[in-house]
Amino acid sequence: MLRFRNTLSGRVEEFHPLREGEVNFYYCGPTVWDYGHIGNFRSNVAADILRRYLKFKGFKVKHVMNITDVEDRIIAKSQQAGLSIDDYTAKYIEALWEDFDALGCERPEIVPRATRHIPEMVSLIEKLLATNHAYKSDGSIYYRIASFPEYGKLSKINFAGNIAGASERVDTDKYDKEDARDFALWKEPASTSEPAWDTELGRGRPGWHIECSAMSMKYLGETFDIHAGGIDLIFPHHENEIAQSEGATGKQFVRYWIHFEHLKVEGETMSKSKGNYYTFRDIAAKGYSPAAIRYFLLSVPYNKQLNFTFDALAGAEKTVASLRDFRARLSEAKTEAGMNEALHQASLRALQEFEEGMDDDLNTSVALAVIHNLSREVNTALARKQVKEDNKRELLELLARIDTVVNIFGNEQREMLDSEIQSLIDQRQEARRRRDFGRADEIRNELASRGIILEDTKDGVRWKRK
Repeated sequence: MLRFRNTLSGRVEEFHPLREGEVNFYYCGPTVWDYGHIGNFRSNVAADILRRYLKFKGFKVKHVMNITDVEDRIIAKSQQAGLSIDDYTAKYIEALWEDFDALGCERPEIVPRATRHIPEMVSLIEKLLATNHAYKSDGSIYYRIASFPEYGKLSKINFAGNIAGASERVDTDKYDKEDARDFALWKEPASTSEPAWDTELGRGRPGWHIECSAMSMKYLGETFDIHAGGIDLIFPHHENEIAQSEGATGKQFVRYWIHFEHLKVEGETMSKSKGNYYTFRDIAAKGYSPAAIRYFLLSVPYNKQLNFTFDALAGAEKTVASLRDFRARLSEAKTEAGMNEALHQASLRALQEFEEGMDDDLNTSVALAVIHNLSREVNTALARKQVKEDNKRELLELLARIDTVVNIFGNEQREMLDSEIQSLIDQRQEARRRRDFGRADEIRNELASRGIILEDTKDGVRWKRK
């Protein structure tokens, strides 16, 4: 039976969706103000594993991932660049999908953008105003936290006695709100140049928290099965989502909350000031394949911190190459008719252990260990010519089925010819000349995934095979 650690209850619980055989699942997606960093993609891969395993278990999955394309950083950056929000974010949305695809993540069924759902947000805010959960102040609208007694039930933060002006010497005169903890649902524009929408609420733009509530409930209903995201979103973002959603509907918002742990870099929090900030593209440009990056990101269960090092990534590169080599040897092995019963039992045992590991709160480290144990056993049998034709078919089908979840084996590819490599390098150079850096990065990533490393030197581009 599939089990998840539900942040809401604080316990590992058996998963039972609202509708048998169907799962409605929302993942808090990216804010597209820049290229996605490796920490973002740890969460993306974790969400992808969740999605894929639900499908493996036979569920029909409706997966929604939002894109936040309006917020303070986007507004500031777009104004600095002299671009509209749409024009500024277009490059980063395109890059998101390029990186997403390269990492082998399946695209969600629905990807709503905040700027395309202003009417839904306005409607939700109007409900909150009508039920006294929200109030207007100097052109903006705030959520009244005191109106929701259960506030804090997700984060387990105790707000008892934390009233306006009485906690941590909060000076409410600095705010246009009743309580310093109240959060903005609708913001009056700070200047005439700031992006804003004319609505029944007045001219303004939405707060961050209301976006996810409005979009998730539009596509998944007022109560749905799973809401996932990074652990840093528990408070205040997800806590605020619960307050405003349940305040508006009077119903439970989400039944299972799943949160993905932080990624550290060399044991430290990733930060540009520390020089340890890496986008997916930075890492791919160093010659690491997307498959190795994906393997590394799922090598530790989603609910445990993951420490990124280039040594660990190099190890993942070798591991993926070894596993793909194992599958190739098995695929190319000449076998006799029949079935080796011991290997048949090994296949059945591997599938059972894989499923038991994944059922246990998506324990990907156990799942990967099952693959490695099976490969050692089968490699020994191959060396002793003990693999029969029916075993080979069964084992290849098993690997393909497991790979629908982990997606590390990829499609079998023949080795690229030197002429093909040079043709792609020429295309990349032409793209760079046109300043089409997205296409140039795409070609570099494609070559890296095929084991070809590019080196840009003053004398031109050099390449080598891994």
